[in-house]
Amino acid sequence: MKKGLITNSHPYVGMWVTADGYIRHELLQNGRYDEARGNNRSAYQGSYIVKDNHIEYVDDTGFTANGDFINGVLYHAGMVLYLEEGRRNNVCT
Repeated sequence: MKKGLITNSHPYVGMWVTADGYIRHELLQNGRYDEARGNNRSAYQGSYIVKDNHIEYVDDTGFTANGDFINGVLYHAGMVLYLEEGRRNNVCT
């Protein structure tokens, strides 16, 4: 993936969280993500691309990962994440 301004026009932009809230992936409109783990607010950051229902991540160190959106749920690296209400399109309520 190339770094730079990317506009993502998919329905998955927003904050995705595990059921216990420990892991949080914020998918930003500009093609970047910020992953928090517990109290570590920005444990991992990088870019992502969504094609259909598949997501490819590349963190800023070059590590890659992927996942799939199935029936409104993100399955990623053995984790199950749900879109947090009120956090779609980077708008907190």
